[in-house]
Amino acid sequence: MVIAELLIVLVLVLVLPFLSRTVQANLEIFLLIMGLTAAWIAKSLNMQLILKSLKEPIMITSAVFIAGLLFLYLQDKLRVGIKKLLKVIPLKMFVFLTVVILGLISGLITVIVASLVLVEIVNILDIERKHKINFTIIACFAISMGGMLTPIGHPLSTITISKMGQDFWYLYHLLGDFIIPGIFAIGLISTLAVDNAAGAKMELENNDHIKDTKENYYWGIVYRAVKVYLFVMALVFLGEGLEPLINTCLVGLSAKVLCWINIVMSIFDRALLGAAELSRQMSQVQVQAILMGLLTSGGMLIQGNIPNLISSSMLGIESKEWARLGVPLGLSLMLVYFVILISVL
Repeated sequence: MVIAELLIVLVLVLVLPFLSRTVQANLEIFLLIMGLTAAWIAKSLNMQLILKSLKEPIMITSAVFIAGLLFLYLQDKLRVGIKKLLKVIPLKMFVFLTVVILGLISGLITVIVASLVLVEIVNILDIERKHKINFTIIACFAISMGGMLTPIGHPLSTITISKMGQDFWYLYHLLGDFIIPGIFAIGLISTLAVDNAAGAKMELENNDHIKDTKENYYWGIVYRAVKVYLFVMALVFLGEGLEPLINTCLVGLSAKVLCWINIVMSIFDRALLGAAELSRQMSQVQVQAILMGLLTSGGMLIQGNIPNLISSSMLGIESKEWARLGVPLGLSLMLVYFVILISVL
């Protein structure tokens, strides 16, 4: 009976945001209610879990807020620095370095801030729209993957550390050998996203649509930090509440199956799926398979990852435009990582 009730909660969590605009607009509150419901059904709702839900989001929320402030005050210097850099290095090299550096540091500055930096850079480049779109999509794969290396980089990494009960460097040791070479490989792929003949220059006067007053931007930072806090808090409740369901349905599956199962649910947020799929009873290889499946499939569609959502909304990229490159690239990366994972089984 408990498993059936938890399954209903899971279905509601995955489906309702796509059926109701009200739920989508208030996603964090909805997930918090569903998380509390799941924890109550599973009889895991207690003071210890409540305290845990209040504590777990603090690290990533602080990182989002502090990094956002730094980006606000360093934004103009960043733009000037990019202008100077583009005068001394080729465009393709600049694109490669941008993808690799943002990917590697997204775990420290958070995927949210890394995405804001990416948008700023994309708007500076004087290249065709299709090349901007391809560059953005590829970079978001790297940003999302790099954000998984620390608990403060991505909501998925935060909830993974919480569910597995591990320390700060757990994800780096677990996934570093997969993610770091992958970021460099994606960086090489990104050089194909821009026309070699295209120029690149500073377009300060054309970026008014993404610039805002300092005050409005500041409140935007606060708003994003609060949303992240509530989102992670909800995932803590949801992850603990769904534990019996996951132990019953997923723990017995092989790593090969777990690696691909997330492609079926590529329309859903990766952090949400991570909260729903991970369990302390899983082996290291199972956890690796789930997380790499989540990371690679998450870049296929706009709604799969936070970097996708931020970049697409600020650059006006449509779902079809994203899927045109995101789906084949995501499938290719999943296939590569699948072969790597089965070679170590």
